[in-house]
Amino acid sequence: MDALWMSLSAEVMGTPAWLWLSFLGVVVLLLALDLGVLHREDHEIGVRESLLLSAGYIGVALLFGAWVWWRLGPQSGLDYYTGFLIEKSLSMDNVFVIALIFSYFAIPRLYQHRVLFWGIVGVLVLRALMIGLGATLVSSFSWVLYLFGAFLLITGVKMWFMVDQKPDIAANPLLRWLKKHLRLTDGLRGHAFWVREPEAGSGRLRWHATPLLLALVLVECSDLVFAVDSVPAIFAITTDPFIVYTSNIFAVLGLRALYFALAAMIHRFQYLKYALALVLVFIGGKIFLVGVIGKIPPVVSLGVTFGLIAGGVAVSLWKTRRGQMPA
Repeated sequence: MDALWMSLSAEVMGTPAWLWLSFLGVVVLLLALDLGVLHREDHEIGVRESLLLSAGYIGVALLFGAWVWWRLGPQSGLDYYTGFLIEKSLSMDNVFVIALIFSYFAIPRLYQHRVLFWGIVGVLVLRALMIGLGATLVSSFSWVLYLFGAFLLITGVKMWFMVDQKPDIAANPLLRWLKKHLRLTDGLRGHAFWVREPEAGSGRLRWHATPLLLALVLVECSDLVFAVDSVPAIFAITTDPFIVYTSNIFAVLGLRALYFALAAMIHRFQYLKYALALVLVFIGGKIFLVGVIGKIPPVVSLGVTFGLIAGGVAVSLWKTRRGQMPA
């Protein structure tokens, strides 16, 4: 028993192993409940179900933050909530890209949840690798934070001037490579990602990828691209890998659940991108201001981030009221 407790108390990246296991246990339980109970059968998810499911995920995330506050202290709690808010907001831009991917492959709403669910598994692994690498670099070379800060400043400025740019799914180099190197079906095969079908010409049974698999790969790729922005942003708030990873994952979990509601009204949040650009500039600038005015308190970072995002949402909803589109 003592040996077991010593193992659970051993630190993994600066945090006791039992805290990591507790977090992973919560995530596994949520995913099992999602796929094994709520969505055992494929069905179209409506706006109401999407909002309720997202509210559940957000509720769990907020409770976990309260537990972090209690166990690790107020600063860790505030850092967690700030990271959660930043990741949640930055990932909303990813909803638009995911909607374009589903539209390009003509994926019906019936199967979209399946793609998003299995995409979460990839997110868990990819974010862990990125955050682990980031934490190692920051702990070994403190100047890496200044690189993150410069990257966030540049990204924020680019986002401000590229709000109206839309990605061209057909021109995606990864998609072109997949189409060239994989055997593909001529359409969907239910909710299957892979099927065995006769090969054209030889008639031999071969494994073929379906459009659902291509959509899943591109969704994962888009998440990886957006993580390049969000992960450095949270490292600019805190360098604690536990806070960075948990806030990231809970935000992504809730956003995927909210996708079906957001996808129907994403056009109403046009001005939110300007607010997100300002958030990135603020967070990147924080790093360079430390040597001038000292470290900005976590409560100020949370307040500024929330204020900018709330302002972006309010302006967007006002500008698009009564069906009007932004100029």
